[in-house]
Amino acid sequence: MRAAPTILHLDMDAFYASVEQASKPSLRGKAVIVGGLGPRGVVATASYEARRFGVHSAMPTAQARRLCPNGAYLIPRFSLYRQVSDVVMALLRELSPLVEPLSLDEAFVDLEAGGVAFDSRTARTTGERLRADIRAATGLSGSVGLAGSKMLAKVASEEAKPAGLLLIEPGTERELLAPMSVRTLPGVGPATGEHLRRAGITTVGELAEAGEDELVRMLGRAHGVGLYRMALGLDDRPVVAERDAKSVSVEDTFDVDLHDRVRIRNEVQRLADRCVQRLRGSGHSGRTIVLKVRRYDFSTLTRSETLRGPTDDPAVVREAAARLLEGVDTTGGVRLLGVGVTGLADYTQEDLFAQSLAAEPDGADGADEAAGAGRAAGADGIGGPGATGAPVEASGVRAGAEQPGEPEPAPERRWPAGSDVRHAVYGPGWVQGSGVGRVTVRFEQPGSEPGRVRTFRVDDPELEPSDPLPLVGDGEQGPAGAA
Repeated sequence: MRAAPTILHLDMDAFYASVEQASKPSLRGKAVIVGGLGPRGVVATASYEARRFGVHSAMPTAQARRLCPNGAYLIPRFSLYRQVSDVVMALLRELSPLVEPLSLDEAFVDLEAGGVAFDSRTARTTGERLRADIRAATGLSGSVGLAGSKMLAKVASEEAKPAGLLLIEPGTERELLAPMSVRTLPGVGPATGEHLRRAGITTVGELAEAGEDELVRMLGRAHGVGLYRMALGLDDRPVVAERDAKSVSVEDTFDVDLHDRVRIRNEVQRLADRCVQRLRGSGHSGRTIVLKVRRYDFSTLTRSETLRGPTDDPAVVREAAARLLEGVDTTGGVRLLGVGVTGLADYTQEDLFAQSLAAEPDGADGADEAAGAGRAAGADGIGGPGATGAPVEASGVRAGAEQPGEPEPAPERRWPAGSDVRHAVYGPGWVQGSGVGRVTVRFEQPGSEPGRVRTFRVDDPELEPSDPLPLVGDGEQGPAGAA
């Protein structure tokens, strides 16, 4: 614990939804839900307007539609989110060399290491200036917490939402934490929270009163001691500068379980190609190929194969993934497939050495479905109400299984809701929805007035997919969404 509140935690307010509202003027002040749009889609982020209807992250999209039928349901646009995140993280690095990103929209900053804050007054001034700089650069709002430890700074930013700043003065930690729910503390999930509730412990204050010995008896030494220290507001973890990525992966959740073995092999091949594209985009190669298969009964298997040297050759990754698939029983159906590469390096060996040493079965993976919401969200997107229930083109999925020797038909053009398009006559816009051979587009862009809506045939030759337009910071946008 520090004697001054010089650890800052920034959490952008419902980042995905806020970016969508900023880049689509007609959605400002509207309920916006970003996530997977298929029958098995999951909400990644919901705006404040949507949350008033009870919609929240990790909720099935089908349930969200029942709660908020008139909301705007959009696929995630991760390339744009990364662009905006880069701007925000650059502002943080201007404050200090010690910036610890937790995600695209969240990070810790050691202000003392940057020489910009040494006491409460300078810390508050720095936090307020940061919020203003983010607003000016992106038009978005972020919430800031300042405290003498990482845990308390994160608690403070959550309490400051939306678009606020909270500074916890050293010496007031226990008083602030005491009435809060035990779920406020890191490491207290639903299971631990319920276990504590049955023991009559529901607040952080009651947790501290229980004492270390009792918590160790209830939860085990490591968890009990750690939880007791946090209940007292004690946390000595340093801010750790950004680490290199440890893995690259892609995965798709299918609207309908896949049963055809040829179809499953084809999907694994497509995923391998997408994974290599992402791997090369990050400037890495990798040594271990990982296959993930979630079956019809939600059991999840992972299999891995380690190569003699790192590679970014799509043929090598495809072949390794195919070998791994041969060892997996897909009887009964597959609902999710994923391909990943670990053991990353910033160089690539000759293909001569990229040969398999051995397949290393990892056994069942107890991956949590909600924890993968962000990944599945990008894989499930379908073009809004009225769209077909077929898997998404963005995931490389086609409705019918391929048969060996048959010519591959031209893929049907799909237009996921929220995706960027450009028309030869009307210019840039975004897809509001599609179905029954039609696609509805609203023509507007960041910084413009709400635009007009027009409808086209899905195969209109003048309408093409487009890259996202850069987000314009206007300095005037109100809070959009909540994380």
